[in-house]
Amino acid sequence: MRKAFYMHLHEVNNDKTEKDFIIVNVKMNAANPNYIRPLDKEIKDVFNAATNKYLKHGEAKRWVLYDENHQPIGRIAAFTNNKYVNKGTDFPVGGVGFFDSIDDQPAADILFNAAKEWLKEKGMEAMDGPVNIGDRDKWWGLMVEGFEKEPIYGMSFNPPYYQALFEGYGFQNYYNQYYYAMGVNTPLPEKFSERHTKFKSKLGYEARHVKLSNLDKHAEEFATVYNAAWAQHGEAKEITKEQVIKLFDKMKPIMDERLVWFAYYKNEPIAMWINIPDINQYFKHFNGKLGPIEKLRLLWMKRTGQCKIATGVAFGIVPKYQSLGVDSFMIYEGALLIQHKGWYDVYEMGWAGDWNPKMINIYKSLGADQSRRMITYRFLFDRNKPFERHPEMEYK
Repeated sequence: MRKAFYMHLHEVNNDKTEKDFIIVNVKMNAANPNYIRPLDKEIKDVFNAATNKYLKHGEAKRWVLYDENHQPIGRIAAFTNNKYVNKGTDFPVGGVGFFDSIDDQPAADILFNAAKEWLKEKGMEAMDGPVNIGDRDKWWGLMVEGFEKEPIYGMSFNPPYYQALFEGYGFQNYYNQYYYAMGVNTPLPEKFSERHTKFKSKLGYEARHVKLSNLDKHAEEFATVYNAAWAQHGEAKEITKEQVIKLFDKMKPIMDERLVWFAYYKNEPIAMWINIPDINQYFKHFNGKLGPIEKLRLLWMKRTGQCKIATGVAFGIVPKYQSLGVDSFMIYEGALLIQHKGWYDVYEMGWAGDWNPKMINIYKSLGADQSRRMITYRFLFDRNKPFERHPEMEYK
């Protein structure tokens, strides 16, 4: 077994250590042909205050672990973020993420200890991980099931032995994150057709996909539904139309308007179902780069329909219209357009925590199967403090 004496830890503070921070992830996953290298720039942008707004509310620090031959064998990042809130938690919690390590507990312990000590200095009482200092749709959770598939865009991907390293250090399962998937042409359960017929016959109800030429209007609709649907959830924050416009502008080059849907009552948005092509199907050819040549190639691949996987980004229903079947109506209307066209083969849905059983039941109601499982862990600095898992989401 490799001894900790021969390892040395360096803070990421120059071009070489930043490059090694990225390369060590490639090295640790090289044995799995399903690994897709994230874009180098997207990783760097996480730690750049000019590109990551969350750094206005916290700090981040990175380290790389080297062996006796000065080869990178591990990495970790630690975060503070005063906007990071989990319902039921009444003490300050930091985060660790972008963890990679050789299969060696002493090596992993060096990395975890560095993060823990820094977070303690910042006043934190626990650390969750692996997480990101940002939205929870990217690099969130440790993969424990699903290694046999290529990761969708923004999904964490790691060797299976990482689970033992986290749990060997003392991390505990704070919550499971479940991904579901289904064939695009899989027939929807009969109740979807029945509810679709019911709403089609009612005056005022409509479901339409967006138009790329009208994204400003759809941004306002997104903000309306999102803020109404998630205001009841203690971890959510309100989003502005301007923020959504920026998001849509970034998505526009790869957005397929046939995959983005809203339901309306008397022209007021009451539900949304936002999906995009899985851009990892493009990025897997680029080896972490996205320069002018890669961008041209991406546009050509998009135009020639080379991405056959659609992924879920957001789903929400205004509370007043929940439990009425509006979701079935909207999804079935989308299915009438999308199914059996050859545009997409697989639909991968975004993760739902085990604390959100309603969302999991929606996935199951589609006939989808669980495709992957992640774990978000928590490590309490006071080892005598009782550990509590994430509380189940409350619905109003």
